[in-house]
Amino acid sequence: MRSPENETHEGSPDQETISFYLDTLDLLDEAGVSHLVGGAYALIHFTGIERHTKDIDLFIHPRDRDRALEVLGEAGYETEVTFPVWLAKARKGEHLIDLIYNSRNELTEVDELWFRHAPEGRVLGRPARLCPAEEIIWSKAFIMERERFDGADVAHLIHARGLELDWDRLMMRFAPHWRVLLSHLVLFGFIYPHDRHRIPEGVMEEMMRRLTKEGCVSEEGEPLCFGPILSQSQYRVDVERWGYASAYTPPPPAGDPSD
Repeated sequence: MRSPENETHEGSPDQETISFYLDTLDLLDEAGVSHLVGGAYALIHFTGIERHTKDIDLFIHPRDRDRALEVLGEAGYETEVTFPVWLAKARKGEHLIDLIYNSRNELTEVDELWFRHAPEGRVLGRPARLCPAEEIIWSKAFIMERERFDGADVAHLIHARGLELDWDRLMMRFAPHWRVLLSHLVLFGFIYPHDRHRIPEGVMEEMMRRLTKEGCVSEEGEPLCFGPILSQSQYRVDVERWGYASAYTPPPPAGDPSD
């Protein structure tokens, strides 16, 4: 089940929630903990699509996780490392901050490129650095759980920013999992038949060249299923009953597995 903490809510956050978010950003800034705002607030910046959740997503370098939790803990927040490989949380009452430094599948670690290409924006009226559109697409493209599929966000980002994206960097991010990117590009062309030009012709040509080169020849060796990279639950049957080896085995969770 998807955690209620991540559900979308109607209406803008109340002043108490806004103050909590702004105080958190100030605390991290004052402590010198580099962070990027992602999630719904980055989506507003890039696409104009506004939605509100019960938390704010802050992306940090893995090396800064413990320092961020220390700073917030000293300020009276309740903190926890929810999933050691990718997520920590900080709370005050009903208010919540997600500190993200990787992804469930451990493929989209927050590295220096996130910060090097981070645009300046405004969050709740305050200047803030945002996650780059390319890295947002990269991280969202792998989210294909039964209860959550972020393909619409990917499509909206390409629609809004396709003509400005650093496609070379985006394609570099996905290698060797370029088929995941291709799947979203094909869907984009289906969703927006009049906007296919937003994906450079050279990008699609390169994707199709790779696909043609591979052809329909099956890989040799132990049969692998890459499905667990996209969903932890939906491909268990492949591994447990159908004889496939998982291309990814997640570490045991340190928190609520339904979060």
